[in-house]
Amino acid sequence: MNNLQKNILLTPFNILYKISPELDLKLLFRIKQGYSLNLNNPKTYNEKLQWIKLHDHNPLMIKCCDKYTVRQYVESQGCGDVLNDLLWQGFDPNQIPFEKLPEKYVIKVTHGSTFNIIQDGTKSITKNEIINKCNKWLKAKFLPCYGEWFYGIEKPRVIVENFIESKDDKQLRDYKVFCFNGKPKIIRVDTDRFTGHKMDFFDTNWNRVDGAGMGYPVSGRDFKRPKCLSDLLIYSEKLSEKFLHARVDFYIVEEKIYFGEITFTNGAGFDRFSTYEFDLMMGKWLDLNQAEKI
Repeated sequence: MNNLQKNILLTPFNILYKISPELDLKLLFRIKQGYSLNLNNPKTYNEKLQWIKLHDHNPLMIKCCDKYTVRQYVESQGCGDVLNDLLWQGFDPNQIPFEKLPEKYVIKVTHGSTFNIIQDGTKSITKNEIINKCNKWLKAKFLPCYGEWFYGIEKPRVIVENFIESKDDKQLRDYKVFCFNGKPKIIRVDTDRFTGHKMDFFDTNWNRVDGAGMGYPVSGRDFKRPKCLSDLLIYSEKLSEKFLHARVDFYIVEEKIYFGEITFTNGAGFDRFSTYEFDLMMGKWLDLNQAEKI
């Protein structure tokens, strides 16, 4: 379902959000999670993400949810060495210097998680097709009713980055480090994103977390502990320290770490977990009382 279809389907909720954001999120939460949202005493992870959307207005979130302006933050935190090479950036896709790009590259529109064109050297896509896609994506708006107020404030642009190639899989493994009050607690490894999405969970000592799940099956593969795990956790801590909660995403290729993105409300707080107990366990890691100290 594309954004236009979602907007049509969720029109009543978009209207309700303008009247009462709290009531809107309570209704959506009940529909999507199957239990009532308690904002006075939130306990689960997904409940606390709803609280953050309503009460945490850290201005840094606006910069850090944009794929271009987040680069400035990454550098300011002393983590510029994990940034991927930026080949071009701008607001007009007609200005992309296609003739100067390498054979392999990635084009992204900076305000969406699915607005990507991955050119691995095998795909046949014309310059006009790319421009048209980017123009369409640049006009896309986030659903107001989901309450993720920080998206779309920064003017979206197009960026072109170096193509990062996996050495042991057909697709890159995505290492998503969930940080709570500036401390990494759990790592989700996403694989086969485009051919049957899988998610595996590990603690910070690289022990598999049994029973953990966020709506997709576990691959069960024997992922070896990355040699650069300690560095990964250090980068995660540096990049999450200014936020109540942040999911900091990385890629690892031949033990080199590449920054992906920062997400503040994983799945908008609506992802169905494998068990309520897992939702509750992650919720215990997040201390909302730390809000005033950030």
